[in-house]
Amino acid sequence: MLSVETRHAIHPETAKTFDTTNLRKHFHVGDIFKDGEIKLIYTHYDRMIVGGAVPAGNTLVLDHVKECGTASILDRRELVVVNIGGEGTVEADATYAMGKGDMLYLGMGAGKITFSGAGRFYILSAPAHHTYPSRLIKIEEAANVTLGSQATSNERTIYQFVHPDVMKACQLVVGMTKLAPGSVWNTMPAHVHDRRMEAYLYFDLPEGQRAFHMMGEPDETRHLVLKNEEGAISPPWSIHSGAGTANYTFIWAMAGDNVDYKDVEMVSMETLK
Repeated sequence: MLSVETRHAIHPETAKTFDTTNLRKHFHVGDIFKDGEIKLIYTHYDRMIVGGAVPAGNTLVLDHVKECGTASILDRRELVVVNIGGEGTVEADATYAMGKGDMLYLGMGAGKITFSGAGRFYILSAPAHHTYPSRLIKIEEAANVTLGSQATSNERTIYQFVHPDVMKACQLVVGMTKLAPGSVWNTMPAHVHDRRMEAYLYFDLPEGQRAFHMMGEPDETRHLVLKNEEGAISPPWSIHSGAGTANYTFIWAMAGDNVDYKDVEMVSMETLK
């Protein structure tokens, strides 16, 4: 079963008027991991698609998506699959066995996508202009760097998968950040990048715990309260940062004008309001 929700772009002046219900309607990502379903959100932010596929021991096929305007989703797109669950298999131009934390890049033209096994598959897709080779990157093969400290509650390891330092892609830049026990803050001091949108997915958050995702213009911030396996769509004008009531892991994904990870405008702590 496939379902697709469309999200339109929101002007920052409009976002300032939103109450909690409207903020969640436009920017919250939830309920995308349902047994036996593929659930997608088609955004008008750089035409990024975010979603989930949970075969639950059976088989699911992702092929035609009306919103893309092509016969098959990968006819003019690239796509990344991240497994946040048990052992599973993804089949497209080849068959890929995926464990928890593994990422699979599928290039434009790779064909229909079949999901099977016990995986919980997070899906990210953006328009493509060139076919780059598909590639499975196991979590132990990803480039990684450890930053922060326990003193500032942000000791974390950043895993770079679909990243200029690791491989070539058209638009997508995707990685994963794991916070150490006792650390709860991510991406602070905050930043914005007007040339790229970003999507977050928080997972491995214990039952009953929550992540507070910060968003909005630097001098007009808002927040979303998220539970495990929920996330946020971050417009180019918005900060994207978060803190949890326990440590967690999150996936970050960008699409837009370039793949320059350092093309950001830093926001000082004094600027935040």
